[in-house]
Amino acid sequence: MQARTPEQSKTILTDMVLPGETNPLNNLFGGELLARMDRAASISARRHSRRIVVTASVNHVAFSRAVPLGSVVTVEAKVSRAFKTSIEVFIDVWIEDRESGNKTKANEAIYTFVAVDDTGKPVAVPEVLPETDLEKERYAAALRRKQLSLLLAGKIKPSEASELKALFE
Repeated sequence: MQARTPEQSKTILTDMVLPGETNPLNNLFGGELLARMDRAASISARRHSRRIVVTASVNHVAFSRAVPLGSVVTVEAKVSRAFKTSIEVFIDVWIEDRESGNKTKANEAIYTFVAVDDTGKPVAVPEVLPETDLEKERYAAALRRKQLSLLLAGKIKPSEASELKALFE
């Protein structure tokens, strides 16, 4: 199984916020944005693994900026790290200014997927080869997030969380 770069999994979805997708303040519903992010991240994870993928968790979502009615929204997803059968995908959400065309980061999220075969059984996935500084930073942080998750779930002992211990030394 050949390792792949985050760029090879890059997925960009661009769409406009329509009236039926907004709340009483005329901003995009959070759930609608979550669905858009899930679709983009799913495509990214599938591009990386070349397998069926299922959403395992939404690890982090930051709704930093409202997305107003009529906005052009771009959801950009890239695989940040892969483990045995799971794939972490980092998602950036951008809003395009109607007049200038400038893009502003509005939100971000981290989703985890599991690659499965046709019967739903988890299967191994290729490694990730980060290239840029940002990809390397996200790659390293993914291991800390995974260890924290395993620690909180009681699946590893604190002494086994080497990346977390390194933060405090």
